[in-house]
Amino acid sequence: MLRFTVRRLGQLVLVVFVLSMLLFGWLRMLPGGPVSALLGDRATPAAREQLEKALGLDQPIFVQYFKFLGRAITGDFGTSTGVQRGDSALEVFITRFPATLELSILALVLAVVVGIPLGYLAARKRGGWLDNLSITWSLVGVAVPVFFLAFLLKFVFAIELGALPASGRQDSAINATRVTGFYVLDGLLTREWDASWNALVHLILPAIALSTIPFAVIFRITRAAVLDVMDEDYVRTARAKGLGQMVIRRRHILHNAMLPVVTTIGLQTGALLAGAVLTERVFNIAGIGQAVAIGFERKDFPVLQVVILASAMVYVLVNLVVDLSYALIDPRLRTR
Repeated sequence: MLRFTVRRLGQLVLVVFVLSMLLFGWLRMLPGGPVSALLGDRATPAAREQLEKALGLDQPIFVQYFKFLGRAITGDFGTSTGVQRGDSALEVFITRFPATLELSILALVLAVVVGIPLGYLAARKRGGWLDNLSITWSLVGVAVPVFFLAFLLKFVFAIELGALPASGRQDSAINATRVTGFYVLDGLLTREWDASWNALVHLILPAIALSTIPFAVIFRITRAAVLDVMDEDYVRTARAKGLGQMVIRRRHILHNAMLPVVTTIGLQTGALLAGAVLTERVFNIAGIGQAVAIGFERKDFPVLQVVILASAMVYVLVNLVVDLSYALIDPRLRTR
C-alpha cells in the first residue's frame, strides 16, 4: 500500500508541474495582461515599459516561468489588484477558501446521502414508480443550470416565503468568534450554538443548488452499477447457496458497485468548485468562486493564479484519495 501511495504522489507532482506551466502561459495570453491590470488601459508606453521591466516581463518567457515557479513554491503570488486590493493574493485565497470548502462539503454530503441510497433503491425497484420518478428528477437536476436554480430557490424560499436567508454566510448581528474560518465548525468549537446554526441555515439554499448536478450523476452511476452487479454470476451463486438478502446486498452488491461510484464522487468534487463560482455570486458568499469571478472582471492576475493553481492541487489531491479508496475497495489495483 505504501508503494502504491508513493507512486501516485509522484504522478501528482508531475501533474501539478504541468498545470503550473499551462496556467502561467494561459494568464499571459489573456487580453491586457498584468501591466494593464495594474496601470489601466490608458497608461503611457513609458509607464508600461517601466513596469514591465520592474516585473521582469521583458525577460525570456522561460526565465519568467521559473521565477514564477520559485515564488509560487514560497507562497509569493503577488498582491491583489481587484478582489481585495492591497492584500496578499495567498491571503485572499486562505481567507476565502473555508467558505467554498464549507459549501462544497455540505453540497457533496447532500448529493451522496441522497444519491447513493436512491440509486440503489431505484435499481432494486427497476421499472417501478420510484425508479421512473428518480430518473426524471435526476434528468431535471442535470438539465437545469445551477445559476437559474439558485435564483429560483432564492426567490421562492428567501424572498417570497422568508423561510431561509437570501445571502451571506451569517447574520451580521451575530458576534461570532472566528477560529478556523469555517463558520459552522467555529460555532461548535466555541459552543456558540446560535452562530453555528445560523451559519448552517445560510448554507442550505446554496448547498441544494450546488448539489443538484453531483446528485444526478451519482444517482445515475449508482443505479447503473448496482444493476450491472445484480446480474453477475457471483450474486446468483450467493443466492443459490442460501445466503441472506442483507449479506448479499452488503457484501456482494454494494461492495462491488462502489468502485465506479467512488470515481464519480471524486470527479464531482471538481465540478463543485466550478459550480461554486455561480452559486457564490448569486448568494453573495465571499468564497474563492466569487474571487475568481471578480478577478476576471478586474483583471486581478495574482489572485487568479493562486486560486486556480490551489484549486487544481485540491482536485488532484482528491483524485489521490479516490485512488487510495480504489486500493482499499479492490486490493488487486495495488499491483497496477
